[in-house]
Amino acid sequence: MKRLLTLLFLVATTGVIVNAQDGPAKIEVQKIWNEAPHSAFTSLVRFKNRFYCTFREAPAHVSGPKGTARIIMSADDGKTWKSVAFYKMEGLDIRDPKLSITPDNRLMVLIDVETYKDDKVDTRKPWVIYSDKNGENFSEPVESIVDPAIAGKSDWVWRVSWYKNMGYAIDYKNGTVFLVKTTDGKAFENVAKLDVDGAPNESTVRFDKNGKIYVMIRREQGDQRGVIATAEAPYTSWQYSKMDVRIGGPDFLFLDDNTLCIGSRLYPQDPELQKKAINHKSAIFITDLQGKTKKAITIPQSGGDCSYPGMLIYKNTLWYSYYSSHEDKTSIYLAKVPLSLLTK
Repeated sequence: MKRLLTLLFLVATTGVIVNAQDGPAKIEVQKIWNEAPHSAFTSLVRFKNRFYCTFREAPAHVSGPKGTARIIMSADDGKTWKSVAFYKMEGLDIRDPKLSITPDNRLMVLIDVETYKDDKVDTRKPWVIYSDKNGENFSEPVESIVDPAIAGKSDWVWRVSWYKNMGYAIDYKNGTVFLVKTTDGKAFENVAKLDVDGAPNESTVRFDKNGKIYVMIRREQGDQRGVIATAEAPYTSWQYSKMDVRIGGPDFLFLDDNTLCIGSRLYPQDPELQKKAINHKSAIFITDLQGKTKKAITIPQSGGDCSYPGMLIYKNTLWYSYYSSHEDKTSIYLAKVPLSLLTK
């Protein structure tokens, strides 16, 4: 009954075509990590014929200066996983580790490191970690430098995407978002301020095959619907499209020249339930380039405090890492979604 109500809500509010019968039955899901009390906020890449997934481990979703970062690896197409790196910074909170592959062919992990004062967050800064050429050994974290023209006490650089040897990301702070760029993750240069209201924050940057930039932006105030911002090089003049869904911890890929595949939370209708992370689901949204939804598919084993996916396409399958608390303990899961389910 609860599942039916969720699907009905989707159809009523967004006009989504939901494959309710055979879709989720075709999605394979496995739990891949659950050692900490709370494991969350994933990122996923394939590198050197291996899968790497990184996430935060902590006592809870918000736990003060107790967050750590772990990187796990699978060499057998996701069947088994082992820990290859773990980071703990005494008195500091590590949040939202994000993987990317650098132009010189190493893994790079961008993390947010927070300091506390009087039991409240005092500063937020990006730090960076690198692997060796084989993805077997990882460096110690180094604090990144943010362009002095925009740097402040709170600089959360959320995820890096590379295009033509340059990495691009969004630095968000105090209800403002800036596009920044980097050659190595150690320093971020300001490119442009984006004109987005509604307390914008977590944002993912992607590029189409012609180099046009797409930025998917979470908004926490106003109507709370996501925004997709686009620009041609040099990425200083922007167009904005309002999505028809609210998003949280978004990731997305291009399915083709006109279609986006988005991983995010599916929020319940009740505002109070939204705030409490009750009855959330992890979901895939298939949209046009402006974020108008054509189809939504809920991940069958997800619920409560959940989502923040990592996504990649491999062997005609969408590989989708995420976290979920539907089994009480908040753990890391991997879903394998046939592309035919997304494209038909």
